[in-house]
Amino acid sequence: MKPTAQDEITAYVYAVRAALGDLPEAQRDELLEDLTEHLTEVMADGEGSLTDRLGSPEAYAADLRGAAPFVGGFPDPPSSRPRVIGELRDQITPALRDYVLPPLRKADVRFGKAVGYERLSDFLRLLRPAWWVLRGYLLAMVVAGILDNSGQPLGLLPRIGDSVLVALILLTVAVLGSIWFGRRAPRLRQWSRLSLYGATAVLAMVAVAGFFDVDSSARQSYYSDVNYDNPYSGVQDVFVYDQQGRLVTNARLFDQNGEPVHLGDPYCYDESAEIGEEKQAGVYPYCPGGAPFHMPGASSSPVPSSKGPAKPSPTPSR
Repeated sequence: MKPTAQDEITAYVYAVRAALGDLPEAQRDELLEDLTEHLTEVMADGEGSLTDRLGSPEAYAADLRGAAPFVGGFPDPPSSRPRVIGELRDQITPALRDYVLPPLRKADVRFGKAVGYERLSDFLRLLRPAWWVLRGYLLAMVVAGILDNSGQPLGLLPRIGDSVLVALILLTVAVLGSIWFGRRAPRLRQWSRLSLYGATAVLAMVAVAGFFDVDSSARQSYYSDVNYDNPYSGVQDVFVYDQQGRLVTNARLFDQNGEPVHLGDPYCYDESAEIGEEKQAGVYPYCPGGAPFHMPGASSSPVPSSKGPAKPSPTPSR
C-alpha cells in the first residue's frame, strides 16, 4: 500500500480514538479492534479521502459510538455518494451528536447500572450470541410455517410434513447460519448489513406476533375439543312411554348423580282454547296433548307416574 494511504488511515484511526476518549479503554479498544482493516478495504474500494467518503473522524466516532454497541460493525460509505447527501449528513451529524446522542448515553449508563453493568450496551453486547441462536430458531420456524402443508400446528419444533428429523436438520442449519452471519456482520458492505438488519427486524415482529398467537391458543386450549352443538337445544317438551307404548305423565328425569334433568320450557299452550299455563319444571310432559305418537294397541289413557323417583328396596343382609 502507498505510504500516503497508510498515513491517512493511521491519522484517521488516531482521530477516531481521540473522539472516543471518554469511553473506558477496554470498550474503546473493542470498538476499534478491526477499524484499520475496515478502512483499508474502504480505501481499496474507491477513490477519495476517508474524510470525503466517511465524514469527519468525529462524526464517524459518533456513529460508531451510537451503533456499534447494539448492532456491531463499522459504518460503511456508499459506493458513490452524491455531494448533496454528504452535505446533508454533515448537517445532521452535529444535531445528532449534540441533541440525540447525549440522552442516549445517559440512558445507556442509567439502565446499565440497573442490570449491574457500567453501561447497558456492555450487557447487550454479551447477549449477541444468544440473539444469534434465537434468530436462527425463529428463522427456522418461519421457513417451516411457509413450507409445511400438513395442516397441523407447528408446535415448538419447525416441522415440515410432521417430520422431527427434518425439523432438527432445519433448526441446526438455521442456527449455524445465523451465528455465521452474526460474526461476519461487521465485515459486510453497507447495503448488505442494512438488509440483514431489516430482515432481522421483520423476523422480530413475526416472532412477537407468533408469541401472542401461541399464548392465545394455549389459553383457549381447554375449549378446543368441546362440541358446542347441543342436540337437545331445540327440545321444548319430553314424552316418556312405558314398554306397552303408553304415555307416562308426571315423569321425572335424573342424571347418574341423582340430580334432576331440566329440558324444554315448562309452559303449555292450548291452541284450541288459546290458553297458556305454567308447569312445574322437570315434570314431563308439560303438554300431554302434544304427544307425538301412540304405539299400536296401546291404551289411549296415559299412565301416571309416582310423585318421585322410586326408592330402592333394602338388600337383605345375610
